[in-house]
Amino acid sequence: MPVAMGPYGQFQPSCFDSVMMSFVMGCAVGMAAGALFGTFSCFRIEMWVQELIGGIGKAMMQSSSTFGIFMAIEMGIRC
Repeated sequence: MPVAMGPYGQFQPSCFDSVMMSFVMGCAVGMAAGALFGTFSCFRIEMWVQELIGGIGKAMMQSSSTFGIFMAIEMGIRC
C-alpha cells in the first residue's frame, strides 16, 4: 500500500505506525499517572515496603495498559 506524501515531499507514517505510536505514548502517560496515583494510594493506606513496591507496580501497569488501549483506539478511529 503506498504511503501518503506530505506537503513538502516527506513521507507520512502509515495507519498502523500511527496506532502503535499512540499506544506507546498512552503507555508512557499511563505509567507516569500510575506512579503518582499508585504512590499516593499506597501511602494513604500505610503499606509496608514490599507491599508498596507491588502496589505501585500494579497501579502503573493497569494505568498504562488502559491509557495505551484508549489512545490506540482513538488513533484507529482517526485513521
